[in-house]
Amino acid sequence: MKRSTTALLTLGTVTAAVAGGVLFLGSGGGAGASGKGGEGGEGLPPATATVQRTDLVRSTTVDGRLDFAQRRVVKAAVEGTVTVAAAEGETVHRGEALYELNDKPVTLLYGPVPMFREMKVGDRGSDVLQLECNLRDLGYGFGLYVDTEYGRDTEAAVKRWQKHLNRATTGRVGKGDVVFQPDRVKVVSADAALADQVGPDGPVLTIASTRPVVRAELEQSDGALTALGTKVEVTLPSGRTVRGKVAGTVRPEEDGSEGAAQEGITVEVVLDGGARTASGEDARAAASVTFVSEARKGVLAVPVEAVVALRGENGGYGLQIVRGTSSTMVRVETGMTADGQIEVSGAGLREGMKAGVAKP
Repeated sequence: MKRSTTALLTLGTVTAAVAGGVLFLGSGGGAGASGKGGEGGEGLPPATATVQRTDLVRSTTVDGRLDFAQRRVVKAAVEGTVTVAAAEGETVHRGEALYELNDKPVTLLYGPVPMFREMKVGDRGSDVLQLECNLRDLGYGFGLYVDTEYGRDTEAAVKRWQKHLNRATTGRVGKGDVVFQPDRVKVVSADAALADQVGPDGPVLTIASTRPVVRAELEQSDGALTALGTKVEVTLPSGRTVRGKVAGTVRPEEDGSEGAAQEGITVEVVLDGGARTASGEDARAAASVTFVSEARKGVLAVPVEAVVALRGENGGYGLQIVRGTSSTMVRVETGMTADGQIEVSGAGLREGMKAGVAKP
């Protein structure tokens, strides 16, 4: 797993960074002391850096790959022979066949309730209501009263639909005739090939939603980055950079990589902009995913090397502010560090000031 993390410095590191550089000794009251001299003269630092107002970001970057959200396996409800295999990469809509079993189409319909029984006249339930909504939306709802009862009007609508599919017009919907899914689906893989014999609960194909995602693996220690909604930036195989957010984690069996749970955490990232965002991208090439763990907007910052340790009972940290040929030590509070910059704040500290920098 390729990985890079921005350099993060603690205050202890700050102290070490300035060792051998400019240190003002004496009591904590050393802040505010002044020094004078010509350019490069005694009391002035060897170099200066400008106090800037900027954004500081801590981030971790790992490799990822394009995929589609919510992978799941479709299993056969009845025994049979695959006579038309699923077409990998195809998007299947309501009313279209996912595959054919025993020379009969297994049709995709929309709804949250799985197909758990044969439906016929006299049946009642939410699955019946779901079926009737699909018949109506497919254009077979003439004379159909949409409710939870499978009546003669439902039977007539089913017969019209079956005739269109070139199936026996029984007026019943068999358990293996349809597959209910929440929306259109993408066929990820055909798990059963042409002429394969499949039994009940035998895998036939793997599907996913049409929503593109990027999957990336983080180390177990990066668990905080897997929180729902964590913002990321993704560099796609084409080089385009898009934004996204963490939608959740993926179990190893969903990710197709056995043992992943022991090595890391697989995170699923939803891309802003929807399906068009990944259009034309090479799904076989790696993407780069940058997770933002912390960000500070519009803070004053200086290079870490500009911060000096104040000796004495009060201790703390300061900046040597240079004005012309004189300098003044200003006590500062330090905050977040990232990419060699450190957040600073203090009375009288302003953007544009020049701060002394210790020798490298």
